Amino acid sequence: MFTGIIEKSVRVIGVADGPMFRRLTLVAPAGDLQNGQSIAINGVCLTVAELAPGEVGFDVIQETLDKTNLGLLQPGDEVHIERALRVGDRLDGHLVQGHVDGVATLVSRDSSDEEFRLRLKAPSHLAKYLSSKGSVALDGVSLTIAGVQGDEFEVALIPTTLQLTALGRRNASWLFNLEVDTISKTVVSWLERRFGSAEDSTGVPTAKMNAADKK
Repeated sequence: MFTGIIEKSVRVIGVADGPMFRRLTLVAPAGDLQNGQSIAINGVCLTVAELAPGEVGFDVIQETLDKTNLGLLQPGDEVHIERALRVGDRLDGHLVQGHVDGVATLVSRDSSDEEFRLRLKAPSHLAKYLSSKGSVALDGVSLTIAGVQGDEFEVALIPTTLQLTALGRRNASWLFNLEVDTISKTVVSWLERRFGSAEDSTGVPTAKMNAADKK
């Protein structure tokens, strides 16, 4: 379990394909890492597979490579690091599982004297979990949704986020690892099981109430 508060950004220093996985080697984010620890890399929960002086390696299976942006990484790329939450830690972001739901495409960046915003396009099957002022994790960063229109949504980045993460430096069409809010998924899934689902005018599945359930 994580909170979406990034500890630091580090560089990928090696990418190598194994028989059933891809080994990602990164600059070690800390000196007290241990084999078997869970660490979120761009929001994806991975297990420390190998340690060397100043380096840490992770083995990524094909399913994860297919569903996240980890399969696109090359040496020199910047990634976000967060170590697993400990019992009793302060929850400064929101509860993040490290189980990425899909990728959201960066549509545009809007920078002004007042604010810095990103507009993204979510996979259509995940749009139903997005709501204005709700939580979302992009490449592991806990953010608040500033607005939703169909399957596109916006997030506003504060100066601290721009400084400590790579979000503001991503170019258009970058594929962000997207984890929607666990509470939202639970509520929407329960409503769909209880009342069924239907397509609204935007094509996004929404919960509907059966006539027999109306009181």
